[in-house]
Amino acid sequence: MSTTRVARVDASQGDARRGAVALLLALMLGPSPSLARDPLSANPKRNAPDIAAFVQEVDALRRTAQIPGLSVAVVKDQALVLALGLGYADPERGVSATAETPYNIASVTKPISAVVALRLAEVGVLDLDRPMAEYSEWEEFCRDFAQQPSIFAQGLRCDPCRHTLRHLLSHTATSEPGDHFSYNPLLYSWASRPMMSATDATFSSLVAQHVFGPAGMTRSARTNRDLPLREDLALDLAPPHRSGATGEIERGPAPPVQGDGAAGGVITTVLDLAKFDLALDRGVLITAQSRTAMMTPARASSGATHPYGLGWFVQEHRGHRLVWHAGWWDDAYSALYLKIPDLGLTFIILANSEGIWWDNPLDRAEVERSSFAQSFLRTFVGE
Repeated sequence: MSTTRVARVDASQGDARRGAVALLLALMLGPSPSLARDPLSANPKRNAPDIAAFVQEVDALRRTAQIPGLSVAVVKDQALVLALGLGYADPERGVSATAETPYNIASVTKPISAVVALRLAEVGVLDLDRPMAEYSEWEEFCRDFAQQPSIFAQGLRCDPCRHTLRHLLSHTATSEPGDHFSYNPLLYSWASRPMMSATDATFSSLVAQHVFGPAGMTRSARTNRDLPLREDLALDLAPPHRSGATGEIERGPAPPVQGDGAAGGVITTVLDLAKFDLALDRGVLITAQSRTAMMTPARASSGATHPYGLGWFVQEHRGHRLVWHAGWWDDAYSALYLKIPDLGLTFIILANSEGIWWDNPLDRAEVERSSFAQSFLRTFVGE
């Protein structure tokens, strides 16, 4: 790892930002002659982004959303050009947020899980289009779940059970499988079952083997009801916060313990997610062909495109394809991981409250509604 520029921004919760902003943190993850130049000034036709102003705007958005602490990273052309924390990871103990602060990333886990599925498919262990019932007790679960009052059970058809892992990973399992998109974290969670069945291994061990290890994500771990969080991460984990009855921010309850599912369960940092991003784009985790499949919108039998690929929301916005995922635990955590592949840009932001979340509809992809995404797009894309 080589360092080009280093800076740190500390912002106390609720202050008027009296401290000076020292610029600017930029780490090069992995030496490469092609990355020797400043990646933000490589295009002479556009002005270099004002990163100091961007940091100030993100901090202002944090305070407006009453987020105690958040961490942010920006990757450009396979170089980490910004990584820092704002506010407090643990305000009760006076612990500042940093780029190394671990958070529960909730549904931002989904791209990581999809990488595992695609890697197993590459080596011939898993078939994304094989009926789910051949891998697991899907039929029994499907019929039982379809009778539940949950919004995520609506439209689930189980006679016959024609669902495949691809349908779960693309959120097209309800209605006629493949023809209707509706974001469904409960069905996505079940996607871990065929992966475990095909390998005779726990899903958490598969993530460690095929993602955390190859990407060098040393500050990342999975946790579930049978797997306590690694001690070092548990000690540093930013505790969840929420808005109390009087409007003041207070410590929130920990998210409920889950099984070893594909929809969540990852604790990580923005720096480790940046490592994941670099490993994904460099072909360390899966092939370029698999990566393209992840980021290509699924298609219905009518030819219409859905706003989701395999583990990623996908949408067009002002001439650019935006590939992204958000995470949200109510009264606890929120996250956003946004890629603009044609510009080589990635934006990652993690928070210890739900303040990043913007209530994206279950049937659409609308990341442009996020105030944090808007700030990023204005600064780095000029929109």
